[in-house]
Amino acid sequence: MEKKQVAVIGLGRFGVSTTRTLYNLGHDVLAIDRDEERVQAVLGRVTYAIGADCTNENALRDLAVPDYDAAVVAIGTDIVSSVMASVLLKTMGVKLVVARARDSLHANTLRRIGVDRVIQPEEEMGTRLAHSFFNTSVEEYLELTSNYGISRFRVPTRFAGTTLDELGFSSHRDSYGLTPLAVCRKRKVTLNPELNMKLEFGDLVIVAAHDSDLESLDAVIEPDQIKSDSTFANP
Repeated sequence: MEKKQVAVIGLGRFGVSTTRTLYNLGHDVLAIDRDEERVQAVLGRVTYAIGADCTNENALRDLAVPDYDAAVVAIGTDIVSSVMASVLLKTMGVKLVVARARDSLHANTLRRIGVDRVIQPEEEMGTRLAHSFFNTSVEEYLELTSNYGISRFRVPTRFAGTTLDELGFSSHRDSYGLTPLAVCRKRKVTLNPELNMKLEFGDLVIVAAHDSDLESLDAVIEPDQIKSDSTFANP
């Protein structure tokens, strides 16, 4: 991965998580916040940590932010500062500006001023929770469209030793409306798994699915029974 320079404005939980991940991926990260305590808290975990007013154009220029490859506006509660910082970043010519939005109105405002990508963490988390709340086989859900997404499930004992083909999967779409994308076994990941691949108990299978098909998946996997190896015999 090519090393990039990224400025992250706002060091709340979302901002700190973003800076930490980007830094661990090998990028140069400039962390900015008005609160000196927050700045001190990330020292040593980012490339640079500076206390500055993100709504002050001169302050951002002094930090050479316009020369950065990307900027993340991670301010969550101060909507005015979020919008002002985003406008300044776009005006100064930052190539990629990503901003966190507190609600739909905030998100729409950011899009209208030209922010390249708007993220609503709370809404996205709510969507994931809603999809997994009653579909207990779904460990995590990533929405692709309003009715289609990517989810994952653990292989129960009764599926151990069977192949994807024997379970009804195909290279395009299985009998439950699920498309297998990968199988994770311990630290090994198999992308686009072959249909003759045998599954083992505890394998993590990642699938693409229409939302309505997740209910079928839940009925088939019966995750509550995974806890006991003696509950099922192999098919």
